[in-house]
Amino acid sequence: MARSSTTSKSPKPAKKKSEPTEPLLTQKNFEQELKALASKAKEETWSKWATGQALVLLQSGTLLTLSAIYSNASQLTLSPIYGSIPASIWHSQGVMAACFLGWSFNLFIRRRSPVKPVTLLPVIAAYIPVVQFFMFKISGFMGAVYGPIITEAVTFFPLLLLSVSSTATTLDDLDMNPGRLPWLFDAMPGISSYAFYRTMEYLSGKYIQQTIGSTFIHTRLGLEILLAGLYSIFAPSKLLLYALPAVLHTAIFNYHVPHATSWLNASMTKTGWSLIDRQESLTGYVSIIQSAEDGFKVMRCDHSLLGGEWLATQSPSGLAEPIYGVFVMLEAVRLVVVPQPVPDEQSSALVIGLGIGTTPSAFITHGIDTTIVEIDPVVHSFATTYFSLPPNHTPVIADAVAYASETAKEGKQYTYIVHDVFTGGAEPVDLFTLEFIQDLHAMLAPWGVIAINYAGDLTLPSALIVIRTIKSVFPRCRIYRESPAPPPAQILEDGRDFINMVIFCTKESSNDQITFRDPTEADLLGSRAREMFLLPRHEVDERAFEESNEKGEGPSGMRILRKNETEEFTPWLQKSALGHWEVMRTVLPPEIWEQW
Repeated sequence: MARSSTTSKSPKPAKKKSEPTEPLLTQKNFEQELKALASKAKEETWSKWATGQALVLLQSGTLLTLSAIYSNASQLTLSPIYGSIPASIWHSQGVMAACFLGWSFNLFIRRRSPVKPVTLLPVIAAYIPVVQFFMFKISGFMGAVYGPIITEAVTFFPLLLLSVSSTATTLDDLDMNPGRLPWLFDAMPGISSYAFYRTMEYLSGKYIQQTIGSTFIHTRLGLEILLAGLYSIFAPSKLLLYALPAVLHTAIFNYHVPHATSWLNASMTKTGWSLIDRQESLTGYVSIIQSAEDGFKVMRCDHSLLGGEWLATQSPSGLAEPIYGVFVMLEAVRLVVVPQPVPDEQSSALVIGLGIGTTPSAFITHGIDTTIVEIDPVVHSFATTYFSLPPNHTPVIADAVAYASETAKEGKQYTYIVHDVFTGGAEPVDLFTLEFIQDLHAMLAPWGVIAINYAGDLTLPSALIVIRTIKSVFPRCRIYRESPAPPPAQILEDGRDFINMVIFCTKESSNDQITFRDPTEADLLGSRAREMFLLPRHEVDERAFEESNEKGEGPSGMRILRKNETEEFTPWLQKSALGHWEVMRTVLPPEIWEQW
């Protein structure tokens, strides 16, 4: 039987058609994955870099800000001891030197210092009030020329130097690409840091001026304590234990902690004085102090006295007797003979600068409608509370320059104007400029009289320029000193002739000399001081102010002071303030000034 040529095969099951899928690893996917990882890495790297740079800038900015605030606190603390002007003479140069040394010798300081400079900052800040406490006791020996700079050289300037050095160390971590100008980027951190420091110093100074005295934190000692605490937070240190003695000394022995007034009084009683009240304000440290032994009390502002009165004597009118005759002499505006005199009850007076209120109190007692312009609310409050300033007056707590400008535009006029401003051992120059005197001229009634009290060194060109400025607006004037002029030999020996003088002027164009009528009993208000000082006696020869400036100090061609030329007065203000400091140290016991 033959075999078949074909064999039977069982059919294979049909394959399922699968969905076409793209391979997991392709060139395209690989590139996309790489791009995603690179983008993510780039974002993380930039975020980390930006965070790091921000932290560097924040840390350095914090240290510079704290030192900038301390710059203002240091100056404020020196002002009751030396006056604001002497305290500031070398301050800016000291700041620049500390900043330069701290930045330039940063590497040297890091290598030589046994500890990180930043760890010393809270300790130094804690000891500054202690060092000041003891150095102020020898302020009379150091003097107003060297005392402030020596005190800051062992207190604030080391703090600033190490703050700048620590800032330079921190900024080493700042990532900057020098590119084509490496020298510029090397200098940029230092330049920017100094500019930032100066900006914060200015801004913090403005804030402190507006808020000082509002709370204990906003006082001189309060600021120093607050800054020491902030340094310990932002510059943490294992050395803080060493600051404990300083903290205890400040809390227990410093006269300016809130609970220490009784201790201060106990100390002052040994010299026959007592502290009645005190408050820090925008014009300085204001206090009321009293001498039981000599029988008078005074209002003090920093290293100046704003006035005082005798305790045991009081006139029948109820006014206390002032201890300074110049404030009584200002009342002589009522005695100047004018063609059309105005009765007191129809008169008005503008008093710029209050002090204890001797002159405006007399005006009010005479029935004159009186407006008082005083920039410092504490001075006005203390004059009302402790020197019986009558309440029936118009108080204007404002800057006199702005007030005069606005009032002159409104056309309001006064029968009498008394210009009596003095602070810090020198005249506030803005209140003696041509523009300000012109505003006073516009505010003075046609037959009115103005009295301008100028306190300063008559040997300086500044007195000459101020008199010329006044006479350029008020040609008809007479000038009187508070007391007789010392012999020329004494002026030459002392090197100064510091005095209060009053310039009486009218708006009349007459060439006739200003004359004063004799005071009546009503003018004297039953006051012994007014019997002695109301009628001006010690006239100054105006020819002394017509001589050319032969001293070679400042711009010899300057004849009139304008508001954009006040910087020219700086050297003269400094010299006048230094002379005033020496005078004040003879008026009250040294302990009163040193313990402020």
